[in-house]
Amino acid sequence: MKNREVRTAVLFSAVILLSAFLLGTILFGIPAGILLLVTGAVIFILFIFHTKKRYRYITDLNDYLVRVLAGAEAPEIETMEEGELSILRTNLYKAATMLKTQNEQLREDQTKLAAALADISHQLKTPLTSMMVMNDLLLDETDEARREELLRTQSAQLDRMNWLIQTLLKISKLDAGTIVLKQREVPVSGLIEEALKPFLVVMDVKNIACQKEVSAETMTCDFNWTVEALQNIIKNCIEHMDEGGTLAIRAGDTTLYSQITIKDNGCGIPAEDLPHIFERFYKGKNAGKDSVGIGLALAKRILEGEHGEITAESTAGVGTTFIIRIYKTII
Repeated sequence: MKNREVRTAVLFSAVILLSAFLLGTILFGIPAGILLLVTGAVIFILFIFHTKKRYRYITDLNDYLVRVLAGAEAPEIETMEEGELSILRTNLYKAATMLKTQNEQLREDQTKLAAALADISHQLKTPLTSMMVMNDLLLDETDEARREELLRTQSAQLDRMNWLIQTLLKISKLDAGTIVLKQREVPVSGLIEEALKPFLVVMDVKNIACQKEVSAETMTCDFNWTVEALQNIIKNCIEHMDEGGTLAIRAGDTTLYSQITIKDNGCGIPAEDLPHIFERFYKGKNAGKDSVGIGLALAKRILEGEHGEITAESTAGVGTTFIIRIYKTII
């Protein structure tokens, strides 16, 4: 009787029962009035029982929501009979489960963000510290040759910091969805040639041969961003190759996807490092001293944005093969 709606229903039912009893008694006699009164009372008792049961369900649902909002584990709701309350109960459980999943994802993202910020600060701190030391040396240095050497070193450190910051900005924009990859039909041979341009001098100095086998004419992708991805992969290959090595690039086409493979005969990737090479800021045993560990991560992020994938196969001491597939149909 604490609920106002129940009190109103009881009062209204009592008035109806009394009116039915009086009317039945007047028109059909006392037995008929009593029969109407008993029938109405039975119906009223059943109504009260059913209403009380429904309100008990509603109270249980409210308690469930209070526990979920308080951060408690959302237990699976037991099944009940069909009806509006059953649908509501099921949807509440789905909503609570979804909120739990999103909360866990948020905590995971916060952990990753904190780790990324720590890695970024570490990567920037090293060249900054070096530049501060060199700047102090430049203030007191009188030898022109030595000053020029220090300035060249500072310039190299600034280039490294600029590359790091620009790459991080690209990854952040891709993650935030502020960059739209414009996919169109592009010539595969032109794509590969453009990706190789920045490395032609280095390959010539290191006497690295480049073997190209292109059987696909076109592929659907964002030209500039795909070039960026390929360049990060090629850069990784060249950095791990000795003089006189061979870089093999092949491109083919199937009914499902376009494929580009980039293979080197460098030092290879240790088996324990191979599953992690596309993770941000991961540096394996064979990583160079200036390696940051985001080039391959950026390549993977770009290719995934184009409905593609990248995998790697490697044998230590033999070489590494990167396999890029951009799918034509999204299933």
